[in-house]
Amino acid sequence: MKRQLIKTMSIVSLGALVVTGVVGCGGSNSDLKQVIAEKKKRPGSHIAPLQPIKTYESFTYDPTGLRSPFVASTPASSGGGIRPDAHRNRQYLETYSLDTLKMVGTLRQAGQTFGLIQTKDGLVHRVQTGNYVGQNDGKIQTITDSKITVVEIVPDGMGAYVERPATLALATH
Repeated sequence: MKRQLIKTMSIVSLGALVVTGVVGCGGSNSDLKQVIAEKKKRPGSHIAPLQPIKTYESFTYDPTGLRSPFVASTPASSGGGIRPDAHRNRQYLETYSLDTLKMVGTLRQAGQTFGLIQTKDGLVHRVQTGNYVGQNDGKIQTITDSKITVVEIVPDGMGAYVERPATLALATH
């Protein structure tokens, strides 16, 4: 019995909502008609002319004399050229990526300038010209008060290697 009463009240409420919605939408449109009439009375505005259409320029591809992009090219110097020394003993700072090393200063002893490099674990190491740093066979070329210049040997993607200069600048806290 109670369920029947709740069901009946739900149906009556839903019906009331529908009737309210229909009555609310069915009112007079005089305001809307008045606004539309005012808009239609206004004079039309000038429309800008269309941009001229560009003519199509055809292009003929002529691959004569060009290498095929689908055939791997062989390096110019497959036997020689720059190569990392595989038989050289690795130095401690070569275990770190070059971008994780920071130059923190210089040291002069007996007329020789040393660079001070800090690793990501906070240890400071003394280096000199000719030492290797970084994971790409980076050899220290020069040490100044503001930077350490390194030349790395990196693969060029074609089976050969190229030299790439890099710099460790003095870290400013």
